Amino acid sequence: MFSPEGPTLRELAVQALSSVERGYDLLAPKFDHTPFRTPDTVLDAVAAALRRTGPYEEGLDLCCGTGAGMRVLAEVCRSGVTGADFSAGMLAQARRRTDVAGPRVSWVRADARALPFASAFDLVVSFGAFGHFLPRELPGLFRQVHRVLRPGGTFAFPVLAPPRPRHPAFWMLLGFDAVMRVRNALWRPPFVMYYRAFRLGDVRRELERAGFAVELYALPEFGRRDDGSPRVRMVAARRTS
Repeated sequence: MFSPEGPTLRELAVQALSSVERGYDLLAPKFDHTPFRTPDTVLDAVAAALRRTGPYEEGLDLCCGTGAGMRVLAEVCRSGVTGADFSAGMLAQARRRTDVAGPRVSWVRADARALPFASAFDLVVSFGAFGHFLPRELPGLFRQVHRVLRPGGTFAFPVLAPPRPRHPAFWMLLGFDAVMRVRNALWRPPFVMYYRAFRLGDVRRELERAGFAVELYALPEFGRRDDGSPRVRMVAARRTS
């Protein structure tokens, strides 16, 4: 993160004291050199899983950022792929850096909570964006995805198994969320970014309420935990109504 290509501590501090949109506008030129970008290993594993359930025609990368996930769509969609994000800075980097061969590519500036599409896609994917939505916003978010999917369309995204309390990562994430809650209590505008607010059980329930049939696929590339459960799953929610 603090390599010459990545953001400095000062730049990260300025971002954290901005709104989510403004913060990502500022971070955009260096975002691909941070740990916040979804790793290629995760993108490749999701692409492999979707190839087994596809092909699809039109695809949407929801909260696409600098466009890393667009190549996943390009591998499984035959007609067109669209990246949508509310940060103009991130979209500018996506347009500049992403070279997607195959289907036609479109970029749209839009808020995921008010998408400007209707029954336009066969597949919607999202990578690493859900920490920017509060739990109370998930029902509305999933209704938006349901609305932009065609009947029978799929909403797919990876979910990492949460670390257990004995693992240092558990306490790191807990501490990060605590710091963000204090920051948002003391500073405006808020910067919503919580790592432990997106719980699989809650997510599955809200997806089903929104009209999806939910299936979980283990991503074998990441192995299993000590109890035999997958380290990483792909959620595939199919629009049924």
